[in-house]
Amino acid sequence: MLLKDRICIVTGGSSGIGRGIALEFAREGARIAVVDKQEAPLRGKYHETDVETPTVPEIEKLGAHGVFIQTDVADASQVADAIQQTVEHFGGLDILVNNAGIHIPGGAQDISIADWDKVVGVNLRGVFVATKLAIPHLKQSKFGRIIQIASVHAYGGGAGPAYAPAKAAVVNMVRDTALEIGEFGITVNAICPGYIETAIQDYLTPEQIEEALEKTALPRFGLPRDIGRVAVFLASDDAEWVTGTSLLVDGGFAAGV
Repeated sequence: MLLKDRICIVTGGSSGIGRGIALEFAREGARIAVVDKQEAPLRGKYHETDVETPTVPEIEKLGAHGVFIQTDVADASQVADAIQQTVEHFGGLDILVNNAGIHIPGGAQDISIADWDKVVGVNLRGVFVATKLAIPHLKQSKFGRIIQIASVHAYGGGAGPAYAPAKAAVVNMVRDTALEIGEFGITVNAICPGYIETAIQDYLTPEQIEEALEKTALPRFGLPRDIGRVAVFLASDDAEWVTGTSLLVDGGFAAGV
């Protein structure tokens, strides 16, 4: 097992990509704190239409140990409490996965300033807060890892004036944080997913989904498991000399841009 007994936090772990990461970590023997606003998984109209069981029972089915901690990552005090609960419950922290994210569609003339603040508050500020508060605990680990979930949209427009800029900032933050804490043996990397079959895609039309598939080089969309396996690699000893980088996991979507 690549992550046997490693202690992990996965934000947004109840649904979608976060759930996929948590389950792949569980397959590799990790102990996982599933941090999310709600325990029940989201169900989409296009994808994940029949998901019912919360993530922690699925983790336990795989023979691993999980705990759910209800948290709004936009609230710094709740993030601090989630990290402290994880450390107290498991006895430390080895891996932080900042996956929680939201998207509110609309262009610059459509989205409200309040909604712009909300997207950036979760997708960028929340990532910074969790990273900042986790670092003191990761310094005490022999296997410190930070994995940020950004997006293919970090490298181009088309996802609105809040989502894409926030994800681009996360990619830059990865580089900066890697330089800051590399001396402690902690690696910091980002995964930039393309179209993944999750409930977050509900805002799209069928025509937009078909267009996205046509732009993807491989003949299918990604699954949460696809991101989960890459996260396992970055969290494992196999990636102990990989830091400050961002990996596109998009089925070749960006290759045609």
